[in-house]
Amino acid sequence: MTVLRPGGEQDPPPGERAPGAMGATAPGTTGEQAPDTTGEAPRARRRWNTPERRRRILVAVVVVWAVALTALVLVQNRGETTDPAAAAPSASPSASDAPLTVAEVSQALTPSVVVIETAGHDSQNHLEAGTGTGVIANADGTIMTAAHVIDGAESIKVTYADGSSSSAAIVGQDDEQDIATIRPQKLPETLVPAVLGGGVAVGDDVVAIGNPLGLAWSTSSGVVSGLDRKLDRDDSADIAGLIQFDAAVNPGNSGGPLINTRGQVVGIVVALANPTDAGTFIGIGFAVPIGAALGGGDGDGQAPPL
Repeated sequence: MTVLRPGGEQDPPPGERAPGAMGATAPGTTGEQAPDTTGEAPRARRRWNTPERRRRILVAVVVVWAVALTALVLVQNRGETTDPAAAAPSASPSASDAPLTVAEVSQALTPSVVVIETAGHDSQNHLEAGTGTGVIANADGTIMTAAHVIDGAESIKVTYADGSSSSAAIVGQDDEQDIATIRPQKLPETLVPAVLGGGVAVGDDVVAIGNPLGLAWSTSSGVVSGLDRKLDRDDSADIAGLIQFDAAVNPGNSGGPLINTRGQVVGIVVALANPTDAGTFIGIGFAVPIGAALGGGDGDGQAPPL
């Protein structure tokens, strides 16, 4: 039987459901089933695994890797870095072994060199005068020179590099080595003793400072030509163990210093080879080694208490 409802609706036949009617089907029964929500998950995974999303993930991984690598490098560098103050080089005072030039030797030693002028009478009572050279060898102003420069002198005058002068007296004389010491009565305003000591070898550069032929504070240079030379003297014993050098020296250089390239006085000039009566330099000069001039030894580079 069909039952009519208001609005012309009829009850559906037994076993049929009106369209749009809500209901549930028991398991195992036929009819329309509820939507399966489990089907949404595969579709969501397929939307996530797109080429665009893979590209973004790859970029993010690269960025993270780069940041991690940079951090590792910074940490390693920080561990290896030392204190800048400790790494900076520090200067320590030390003496230079570099040889001096002739100009530097002259500049350093000229203030230690003096002009020696002597006056006296010969055996016939004739007035004689002479000029030689000396070197300030001690802080008390003691001067070393050649013995023959002051031998027989009745008066001795020394003139310093600053132009001041003083009379002087003999305090020691060794004719065997042709070495003498004199002491001035007045000292210059600035006293500059030379450094005595040091040895030389054949071929070493040397400098001579003196007053050849009255030309005060002249500088010449050359080399050591030989060692242990012997000088024959007519009126006294020979001198042995001399330094032979070829720096130009002439009368007036006697008593002056022979200097090495360290600025040390290595000898006292006493003679030049003179095969003729001219008495001029021919390329061979002689100096008493400073050790022998001081009474033995090689010298210690210090001004001795003469």
